[in-house]
Amino acid sequence: MAKAIFGAGCFWGVEWMFRQLPGVSEAYCGYSGGHTEDPTYREVCSGRTGHAEVVEVEFDPDVISYEELLAAFWKGHDPTTLNRQGPDVGTQYRSAIFYLDDAQRETAEASKAAMNASGKFHRPIVTEITKAGPFWKAEEYHQRYFEKHGVQGCHL
Repeated sequence: MAKAIFGAGCFWGVEWMFRQLPGVSEAYCGYSGGHTEDPTYREVCSGRTGHAEVVEVEFDPDVISYEELLAAFWKGHDPTTLNRQGPDVGTQYRSAIFYLDDAQRETAEASKAAMNASGKFHRPIVTEITKAGPFWKAEEYHQRYFEKHGVQGCHL
């Protein structure tokens, strides 16, 4: 299995979206990109920890490629809004790809450039592409939130 980490706004919808893809075995809501160890949801929401709400995706690269995960990422949110997705505003909702190795970085950068050149978006993509630091799993009540509450998704 391989892993990937994406931030695309509220992690509940992002987790749900990735769980629908064949080849994804797990997706966990959590926090990454900040400077506080083992932050809580309340701390991340304060905007003072520097973390983004993210999803760590475990996937089988023989079934789904990192490129296919990136395609779902671009389709599943608006990567042209800085620190915002829909009604959610703050740096914790930023669009971000946290790469785990040089191959992911190169692939993410090429994918972002291709999406910018495609004309699909009317504004430039603001998604950050950053080396992954620690992934902190969110509290249990955030995991599989939509499944627990009978919601079918909220993203594009």
